[in-house]
Amino acid sequence: MATVVERIQQFNHNRKPDLLTLKYRTMRQDVFAFLRGTCHLFYEDFPVNSPLNAAPPVWICGDLHLENFGSYKGNDRLVYFDINDFDEAVLAPCTWDLARFLTSILVAGRSLKIDATDTQALCQNALTAYTSVLAKGQVGMVNRETATGLVKELLDSLKQRQRKDFLDKRTKKVGKMRQLLLNEKVQAIAQTQRDKIEALLETWIAKQKKPKFFRLLDGAYRVAGMGSLGLERYILLVEGDGSPNRNYLLDLKIGVASALQPYVACPQPQWANQAERIVAVQKRVQWSPPALLDAVEIDSQAYVLRELQPTDDKVNLSQWNGKPRHLRKGIETMAEIIAWGQLLSGGRQGSAIADDLIAFAQTSEWHQPLLDYAQTYARQVEADYQTFCQATL
Repeated sequence: MATVVERIQQFNHNRKPDLLTLKYRTMRQDVFAFLRGTCHLFYEDFPVNSPLNAAPPVWICGDLHLENFGSYKGNDRLVYFDINDFDEAVLAPCTWDLARFLTSILVAGRSLKIDATDTQALCQNALTAYTSVLAKGQVGMVNRETATGLVKELLDSLKQRQRKDFLDKRTKKVGKMRQLLLNEKVQAIAQTQRDKIEALLETWIAKQKKPKFFRLLDGAYRVAGMGSLGLERYILLVEGDGSPNRNYLLDLKIGVASALQPYVACPQPQWANQAERIVAVQKRVQWSPPALLDAVEIDSQAYVLRELQPTDDKVNLSQWNGKPRHLRKGIETMAEIIAWGQLLSGGRQGSAIADDLIAFAQTSEWHQPLLDYAQTYARQVEADYQTFCQATL
């Protein structure tokens, strides 16, 4: 049987070598970083005979943890807080997202120096919040008016963010134009690759209402994320509403098969490509998905194209210190968002309808197995992390 280190190496074997080294270094920072970088291990280890597998099928994020929620501007131009990563999204039992989410609370608690008893209570609070929303069968959302705790602090902090400041941190002015700033997070690409991207945009632009908006000014390799670090990803500077201060930044990220695909028993739709899967599920699960979110192709390879926004951000979990109630409210909000997303996407291509989810929420025999599994697997993550840190990669 392969060791945990061999399993990690096998999963990541096709990543960009220098960025894979960075991913491994980042995963060693703490046990929560390790959890975020090893979604594949979680589902490789998930028991086939678990009673949790009998839960209703829903569209899940797949890699649901505390840092895969964030703020963004929706297609109605209002700022929301929601699940924001769908790379691993599939149709699967609703308990799978919950199991990974609760495990992330327990693992993050260790990194944040939260007492074990308190993290267990946070898991129970999250489960209560999730089932309460699901049992009602009513969909809601989180914006500045409805947010509480750490989430409210995040959304309130975004009010003063301006596009010019956002661009100034990531670009430099050259005459009346801008260019991307190169650093450890933004790396130069070959002219041949830029030409391919520009050709893609020209094809895609022809179908858009404002073609001049997407005229490419600059492009670079983008180093971002944890689970996907080392996969092909670009940052693009486009004309937008005019240079230099109304330019826009776009994220172009390769779509690859979900890490859950080998382990999920639910029949999956026949997607045209992996990017279509990612975009379709995001649009189903989020209350108001971003206006610019699309699946595109370059040389028969599918990518997810989306806007990078000044309002994109995450809750700073380290700010919990001295504010345990704010942390609890933030986690409860995330749990409610999970339930809302499952209800919102219900009845789509095999996912359970609201009536089935309501009935499931009104039962409780699955609660303790879920909590017990999260506890057990959190200990497994700690052991795997220690093994990984001792290995030479």
